[in-house]
Amino acid sequence: MVLASFLFATMGVCVKLASAEYAPGEIILYRGLIGAALLFTLARTRRVSLKTRVPATHFWRSLTGVIAMFLWFYALGNLPLATAMTLNYMSSVWMALFLLGGAAMLGAARVDGRLIGTVLLGFAGVALILRPTIDHDQLWHGLIGLLSGMISATAYLQVTALARAGEPEMRIVFYFSLGGAIFGLLTTLFTGMHPHSLRGAALLLACGVLATVAQLLMTRAYSTGRTLVIASLQYLGIAFSFGYGVLLFADRVTWMSLAGMMLIVGAGLAATLLRARSNAPDTANAPLEP
Repeated sequence: MVLASFLFATMGVCVKLASAEYAPGEIILYRGLIGAALLFTLARTRRVSLKTRVPATHFWRSLTGVIAMFLWFYALGNLPLATAMTLNYMSSVWMALFLLGGAAMLGAARVDGRLIGTVLLGFAGVALILRPTIDHDQLWHGLIGLLSGMISATAYLQVTALARAGEPEMRIVFYFSLGGAIFGLLTTLFTGMHPHSLRGAALLLACGVLATVAQLLMTRAYSTGRTLVIASLQYLGIAFSFGYGVLLFADRVTWMSLAGMMLIVGAGLAATLLRARSNAPDTANAPLEP
């Protein structure tokens, strides 16, 4: 999980650099093509069938996941690296909010006050992180990053449904990558294709390879380790991104942004712990690309 978090943060660096030459849809297109090709080869090598009995569920999982990724890549290109990464990691807090909403709709007599505290803690962290961003007239980009985390949370539900249907992780990630390639191709019909440079092509290749390898490592971690421990280590991606941002992009270090990151990490871990202790489906056990 530590290595997966590092690779995801490194992929974020590549996406941010590639955003200077390509639109988000183009990056998703090449990332999807590379991922689908690698997973197809791996599935054939391990003799894992890619035929599915639940194509509709794969479609909705791919749609929500790709939209979340599109928004996240947009945020990565316009926000400090650690800020964009942290806002996307809000998915655990959004899941807690969804649980509260579901309990209210079902008329539950008692709503877990700890979940309410978790949600409030997470959004307090968001407010602290976006405060420096507002000063730079980038509030819109921050809201896009926040929305990417919310849609990522809905994609968790689809991954859980696929896992319950007996779909192996490799098949789930393959169709997600394939969906990304199709989505990226459709968006390029409107935005057009940018010419390649050696630097740009290398960044696109790195995005695809890093994301695919990191996804497989994270899947392995969740399948063999304890959920809460692995979820805790996953937040190292924020720390790696913060270091990259300071060293490579000269991102500002403020006490508000640091405090906000700590609040969101704490809220995410608390939400994961509360879900693990409840009898509700453990969505934290369903790996999803950030």
